[in-house]
Amino acid sequence: MRKTFLLITIGLLSFNLTFGQSAQYKQLDSLFNALFKQKMFNGNVLIADKGKMIFEKSYGLANEKTGQKLNNQTIFELASVSKQFTAMGIVLLEKQGKLNYDDKISKYIPELAFYGNISIRNLLNHTGGLPDYMEIFEEKWDKTKFATNQDIVDVFAKYRPKVIFQPGEKYQYSDTGYTLLALIIEKVSDKTFGQFLSENIFQPLKMRNTFVYRSRFEPKQIKNYALGYVTDSLGHKVLPDSFGKEFYTYYLDGIVGDGTVNATADDLLKWDRALYTNKLVDAKDKELIFNSAKTSDGKETNYGFGWFVGNSKKYGKIVYHTGGWPGYSTYIERHLDNDKTIIILQNHSEAKINSFLQKVRTILYN
Repeated sequence: MRKTFLLITIGLLSFNLTFGQSAQYKQLDSLFNALFKQKMFNGNVLIADKGKMIFEKSYGLANEKTGQKLNNQTIFELASVSKQFTAMGIVLLEKQGKLNYDDKISKYIPELAFYGNISIRNLLNHTGGLPDYMEIFEEKWDKTKFATNQDIVDVFAKYRPKVIFQPGEKYQYSDTGYTLLALIIEKVSDKTFGQFLSENIFQPLKMRNTFVYRSRFEPKQIKNYALGYVTDSLGHKVLPDSFGKEFYTYYLDGIVGDGTVNATADDLLKWDRALYTNKLVDAKDKELIFNSAKTSDGKETNYGFGWFVGNSKKYGKIVYHTGGWPGYSTYIERHLDNDKTIIILQNHSEAKINSFLQKVRTILYN
């Protein structure tokens, strides 16, 4: 009798768990289906609870011309979600004893010695005060040429644009800083940025569909790739290259570090799981990566090393990063206290993730 009761209890428990997951799946599918029909979403979604996928689905096309559909193995440009990998590259080199966070950037990039006391740490947490390279290149660069990270250094050395503030004084999100971090990785490791990340992060974590890719600078055939679309003045979906070679996505395509990591949602879940272990880094490293830095006057930046940091009464500690580039809108969010993961990869940059993110969290927490 007791055995029969136990079997019934286990059966009911299993039914309730399955039903609960099914209810969440249906709610999430309903949400993203509605967004897709309203042309507010085109991409892949992966949501996990304690590493177990509770929802994964694709909505829309990878290629509008051929009609190729997105699927779970489709590869997307991550845009600024790439910054967490750039930061990890620096952390790994620090662990190898090849650099220190408080080294001045001029130790590795002597051409920028005139920027004084800006450190690697300042670049990691966006407190360096460097001006935006994209604005400077819009004005100064010969747009018939591809720009590279070294070109950023050369242009800054030539024109010496002034800092926005002194290092550590304020927080201001900086793509420039992360391009210089990528260059430091290359100089210290004597490998390309892509090679270093592949050998030290992607291969060890078996992220087989993750790599640094510059589609115009070094084009190659990738079978299951999400082309990124924008909306033109007539409301049509078009590729950014339709705006010509003087559009910044073209001539800045040789630059790495602030973007250019490409991945699948499945690979990003492998990355997420590895960050709960000591496979790449230990608890001391994670204290720096996942905690807010402070400015010199004690104000929180709400940014660690490659991650935004937040705390919520409802959801606990959250680390996350957005990515935006013409054609792509990407997002990863990790709930550290509750081990929940939200990954959203879109190949249409008009979609606004913030418009539905809270609904996703509500469903995830029932």
